Amino acid sequence: MESINPATGQLLKTFDTWDAAQLEAALRAAADARAEWQATPFGERARLFRTIAAALRKRTAHYAGLISQEMGKLIKEARAEVEKCAWGCEYYAENGERFLRDEVVETDASLSYIAYLPLGTVLAIMPWNFPFWQVFRAAAPALMAGNTMVLKHASSVPQCAQALDEIFRDAGFPRGVFSALMISAAQAEQAIADPRIQAVTLTGSEAAGRGVAAAAGAQLKKTVLELGGSDAFVVLEDADLEQAAATGAAARLLNCGQSCIAAKRFIVVGKIADEYLALLKQKLQALKLGDPALEGTQLGPMARADLRDQLHAQVRDSVAAGAGLVLGGEPHPGPGFFYKATILDQVGPGMRAYDEELFGPVAIVLRARNEDDALRLANDNRYGLGASVWTRDSKRGERFARRVQSGASFVNGMVKSDPRLPFGGVKASGYGRELSIHGIREFVNVKTMWIK
Repeated sequence: MESINPATGQLLKTFDTWDAAQLEAALRAAADARAEWQATPFGERARLFRTIAAALRKRTAHYAGLISQEMGKLIKEARAEVEKCAWGCEYYAENGERFLRDEVVETDASLSYIAYLPLGTVLAIMPWNFPFWQVFRAAAPALMAGNTMVLKHASSVPQCAQALDEIFRDAGFPRGVFSALMISAAQAEQAIADPRIQAVTLTGSEAAGRGVAAAAGAQLKKTVLELGGSDAFVVLEDADLEQAAATGAAARLLNCGQSCIAAKRFIVVGKIADEYLALLKQKLQALKLGDPALEGTQLGPMARADLRDQLHAQVRDSVAAGAGLVLGGEPHPGPGFFYKATILDQVGPGMRAYDEELFGPVAIVLRARNEDDALRLANDNRYGLGASVWTRDSKRGERFARRVQSGASFVNGMVKSDPRLPFGGVKASGYGRELSIHGIREFVNVKTMWIK
């Protein structure tokens, strides 16, 4: 495994992949820890997560610097990611016991109720784009519910993986309750088949999701999949265009556009399309590209060279197929994996930019005839993670948003995750939910108890 600085292309560190004995030891430790951890009172689990939250805040600068250096995130965004992890830990520390409290149901029994009991050990397969938050939003609910967890992190963020392992250990979690596995994708498939793994949660690409679902399904193991997204950002004719353009630029280029819930398809009603496109171009043109470690930088590098090459091929092929290049459209010269902020107009079916997810700083504009056509375009996509709609009439926006095929719809706001709200998608964006009460109930045995 290699840790590479995306801003410079410099190799930072290399790590050896674990052998079979090391993987076996970690799986055994997770299995051995289950009984003790399940018997640990909720109050003690909550105390440990509050300890983690305090540690994250105390060392925000260190962890944010590690995130920024290893995957290229802007330093201010990295700090926000660390803070969000602390919030997620505190949220489940505060609410975990209440969410899993026995529910009494009146039946013909003397007593009948629903119990929410841990499944066992969960394998988390996590991506590089939010290397701390993606892990905590899976780990906090799963561990608060009494499960143990083993993490297979993305191979491009090994330093983040090791830091997460240290955070749980330093907070006082018992050995085996959480551990990072330095393993390959092939070894992850072996772990899925291991009888000591009871469930799998994955955040990643559609292809990875299909592979994990197939492997876990063959073993009859529960999965939660949070996959790709090609979120619609719908601008109706009565929208505040300045606000929609400013938020649209931020929503497209958060994390250099490398976010499953980034606004990707800008669907604009025709009569205001030219005006909106000009505003969006103005916002993206003004962004300062550069070193993500510097406070003034607004657009950092992409995480890896191969990801930049893939994005550029999608842009190039779409332009060759008839898309109009309004802005950017090429890598930024010099060291590092930078790509210029890009806008494609006149995008249509059959073009890669229309049919595929663009995971980087590229916005596509789709021109709709009217509101009904905007809805058709929003739903004409195999993904269904998030969506937003912009209008001065919030009731109109609500009616529209309910009809969009997505796991979340925002009216006059940027799509974002929040520990208090369920997060997940439909269609090729996956299934199951993270966060909120729904996230903590994904990896439990919803058990009927009937007593006479």
